[in-house]
Amino acid sequence: MTAQTAPQTTQDAATAGVGSPGGSAPAGAQAQGGRPARLPRRALHGVLLLDKPLGWSSNDALQKVKRLMRAEKAGHTGTLDPLATGLLPLCFGAATKFSQVALDADKRYTATLKLGVRTTTGDAEGEVLSTRPVTITSDAIVQACARFTGPIDQVPPMHSALKHQGRALYEYAREGVEVERPARRVTIHGIDILDWHDDVLMLDVRCSKGTYIRTLAEDIGEALGCGAHLTALRRTGSGPVTLDGAVTLEALQAMTEPERDILLKPLDVLVTHWPDTVLSDDDAGRFLTGLRRRTTLPNMEAVRVYGHNPAATRDQRPRIFLGSAHVKEGELIPSRLLSPLEVQGQIDAPADAPVPVPIPDAPATTS
Repeated sequence: MTAQTAPQTTQDAATAGVGSPGGSAPAGAQAQGGRPARLPRRALHGVLLLDKPLGWSSNDALQKVKRLMRAEKAGHTGTLDPLATGLLPLCFGAATKFSQVALDADKRYTATLKLGVRTTTGDAEGEVLSTRPVTITSDAIVQACARFTGPIDQVPPMHSALKHQGRALYEYAREGVEVERPARRVTIHGIDILDWHDDVLMLDVRCSKGTYIRTLAEDIGEALGCGAHLTALRRTGSGPVTLDGAVTLEALQAMTEPERDILLKPLDVLVTHWPDTVLSDDDAGRFLTGLRRRTTLPNMEAVRVYGHNPAATRDQRPRIFLGSAHVKEGELIPSRLLSPLEVQGQIDAPADAPVPVPIPDAPATTS
């Protein structure tokens, strides 16, 4: 897919809807001249799973949601092309400390390929380079997908946002300039055939970060001997989170502020695939100051760290997320820590707020 700017609009902020990146203030907030007043930002902490619409850049979608939520601090977890739709986790407040985890996480996509047609950009926006008849079998598709499963080397497409000497590659491509790009090692964990009818092939792709699905589509087309280009791309998963529970911009804008707040996932939702450990009250206090402590845990690159909520009632969480750590040679070493205010916010949160789903392969431990 090619990088582009999301549609712009000259609508007043009071009437700008989800069809454009323009913002809107909550209803009822009026300033001089009848224009909506800008309400004060607020400290929000959590992750919102957005189902990004077609035609929007990741940053435009982020800024729109940030205005709707009136959030002081927000960030997304990696660019999703404007011509792609689907899962875009948005981090607010303390959750931004763990956005890099989602950026580095494996991804999952539904990719739709048009067989028999190659384009200049590898997607439906480009000009047709060649057409060939499609005379393939299901076995040939399975074999072609298997050929590109596992560690592979990909050459980034010219029509991509990858930078060269400070400029995006697609800028060079628009000028007709070809830039030499070194191949990059990525891993395709699996490719499953979802649907195949005539010259349209739909695939479920599970891959590492940095994988260019457009390039994969072209490579599969060449392996089939007919060529192909990508006509649609939808992200369905990122690390431990999926489209389940994701909200569209249209639905988000129609909600009240309390309804939007309920959608925020807890701070640790992006790291639920890590093993976890629960500290005593004394050790939790020391951990939050950045002190190391002895542990019986084996060496691990990343661990979720929790403390007990001593004042927890039936309406409050029994344990509180404190941050992340790694274990080396019998020491639990803090990595990313929450502030006292961020910890207190979890203590005050009701128990019916969203909590992470336990991961069977990462049992809780007490060290």
